[in-house]
Amino acid sequence: MGAWGRMRGAAVFLAFVAGLAGSWSAGVASQAAATQTPFASLVARLSEPGGDFGGDNLISNEQSYLHVMTSLEQSRVTGGAYLGVGPDQNFSYIGQIKPAVAFLIDIRRDNLLLLLLFKAIFAQAPTRVEYLCLLTGRAPPAAPETWATATIDRIVTYLDAAAALPDARQTQIRARLEQMLKGFGVPLSAADLATINGRRREFVYSGLSLAFAVRGRPPAPYYPTLRTLLTETDRSGRQVSFLASEPSYQFVRGLQARDLVIPVVGDVSGPHAMTAIAAEMAARQTPLSAFYISNVEQYLFGDGTFPAYVDNLKRMPRDARSTIIRSVFPSGFRGLLPGAVPGSYSASLIQPLNQMLADIAAGRTRSYFDLVLASGK
Repeated sequence: MGAWGRMRGAAVFLAFVAGLAGSWSAGVASQAAATQTPFASLVARLSEPGGDFGGDNLISNEQSYLHVMTSLEQSRVTGGAYLGVGPDQNFSYIGQIKPAVAFLIDIRRDNLLLLLLFKAIFAQAPTRVEYLCLLTGRAPPAAPETWATATIDRIVTYLDAAAALPDARQTQIRARLEQMLKGFGVPLSAADLATINGRRREFVYSGLSLAFAVRGRPPAPYYPTLRTLLTETDRSGRQVSFLASEPSYQFVRGLQARDLVIPVVGDVSGPHAMTAIAAEMAARQTPLSAFYISNVEQYLFGDGTFPAYVDNLKRMPRDARSTIIRSVFPSGFRGLLPGAVPGSYSASLIQPLNQMLADIAAGRTRSYFDLVLASGK
């Protein structure tokens, strides 16, 4: 997720130039009028104009994403409303925290399309082995229900040995998923459906070797593959991704089935989406439990929008356990990060939101460097 911010300034510019913003807003109005489901209405009501940052971000580039799980558990970060940026690394935090509702915000509309694809796969995959098989276009094992207690290593071994299904079967899967997607009620154009199919085709083509890539560049050798992310552990050595255990998968799947994982197009420092999400949390009487922000704050400092982001955070219903989860790419922080693991390209850290806001109010956080050093592992 680190590359989210690298092109953020260009993304915001592209999204808010007058012509694009105006046409997008008109499009939202017409789409909202066509909405037929409460889920789609909520997505439209919370979202704002989006942009592009030059990367597809199908999976995370943060191998450290699970390293904070023990700390979250020890801090009793649970329930409430979860907020996160980016794609499916959020599902592992959701599986651990078990919120009542989750809002997944990203400046790119393509992220919303990807999350809708995941939602459709959840709907058609009763078990986690079937989820990964459907995502990567592999045939599931015989009697997949008997794999409920299988380790994630066993599932990975199975998928690595399985060949992609032939084109005719992939076409059938595509048609089935498109039917599910249309049922969600979010208006999707032919181009949207082509984008969604293209994203899934990348999962099919690369399988578990898929890695994050910036558009137009090959994946960096230090980016983790999907295989690595699935089998990664927390700092105590436990495999705790949402696909590492059936109960975690079933929790996320259940939340998806009840339309309680809500994708939102928006800028975390923007004028509408975060305010609308805060109002929705208040209406549900559900305070923030955790906000996974990746390393977006680094770029908010860089383009001068960090104060607007802080104003948005202040609007969030919260309590003493509300927590920020951030990722840091240690360049400039070597030897200083409490959550850094030797040899890891990223470090994942947490900070109580109330403490973060208090530090800012007291003038103790004047830079991204200050913000990171105030975080814990």
